[in-house]
Amino acid sequence: MGKESRTVTVDGRPVALAGKEVKVGDKAPDFIGVDNDMAEVHWSKFKGRPCIIASVMSLETSVCDKETRTFNERVTALGEDVTVLTISMDLPFTQKRWCGAAGVKNVTTLSDHRDASFGRNYGVLIEKLRLLARAVFVVDANGVVRYREIVDEVSGEPDYETALEAVRRFS
Repeated sequence: MGKESRTVTVDGRPVALAGKEVKVGDKAPDFIGVDNDMAEVHWSKFKGRPCIIASVMSLETSVCDKETRTFNERVTALGEDVTVLTISMDLPFTQKRWCGAAGVKNVTTLSDHRDASFGRNYGVLIEKLRLLARAVFVVDANGVVRYREIVDEVSGEPDYETALEAVRRFS
């Protein structure tokens, strides 16, 4: 049997996703990102807490901006134990500038620009464009993926309500 191709669309054009597909029930894979101060951050830093992990193409696009602002606002109703990570290929300098301008304080942004560690380990890397597909993963405090959405067309928004409900259900 041949390898099954996983794709999303960018402006209606199909693009392949690289990396290992992560499914609900899987243990959340490890990854290393870079924070706004250029420090490496390992996924293990967030273990033990429920977490929403949102991958976006770039914080400086309208849908990614809206998505990150929406999670920033909505996470406060879930309690202080819930972590929200937004991961993109944007450089840490860009993420820091964007967060400051947007007033985002309830979301941690991480850059995947160095190694595409998150993109490869979660199967959302658009290798051809060196960008991440729009996806949302909810991971419980035990490190198990409880919800996964890979948005078919990267310009579309995720299902915020279902992701937030998964956090409430598994927190």
